[in-house]
Amino acid sequence: MPGEPTATATCTGPRGETAAPIRLGRPRPGEGRKLWRLARDCRKLDLNSPYCYLLWCRDFARTSVVARAGEAVVGFLTGYVRPDAPDTLFVWQIAVDGAYRGRRIARRMLDHLGLVMTELGCLHMEATVTPDNVASLRTFESFARAQGAALRRHEGFGSALFPDHHQPEVLIRIGPLPQRPAPGGTTAPEQE
Repeated sequence: MPGEPTATATCTGPRGETAAPIRLGRPRPGEGRKLWRLARDCRKLDLNSPYCYLLWCRDFARTSVVARAGEAVVGFLTGYVRPDAPDTLFVWQIAVDGAYRGRRIARRMLDHLGLVMTELGCLHMEATVTPDNVASLRTFESFARAQGAALRRHEGFGSALFPDHHQPEVLIRIGPLPQRPAPGGTTAPEQE
């Protein structure tokens, strides 16, 4: 999309061969099914309905990020600006295809989202993470350090609030984030 931020990086495959470049950008209309399949295949995320992912690609594309290798969606991050806290962007889900893990794609998607947050005037990022999700916790800690921002943990949603045997969700709040101009003064384009 014109004016959309773009970032590209070339990753290497398991034997050192060059893999398709990873491009970061907004989800496209119609990619909801790809996000749903990736969330399902991760087996660690709460799986939402396919319709939810379709709506996410349409209604929250600006505050979400997709990682693509060619036309394949190999990662996604969904987020939204909290209606009652317009200076806060909430990260709903992050998923990376198992074959692409270990390449810092989740962290790169957070960095990409940081550029969008600057444009939107968001100073804080929030997310909830289950206590056993060490990889996500480390990714958010790394992002906070790189931004020079504090990361605080708060009680989020206790197990008793869920209808099933769900672990508690710890609320992570990062900020305030430094306000930096996006490259060229516009939203970061899709990155390769």
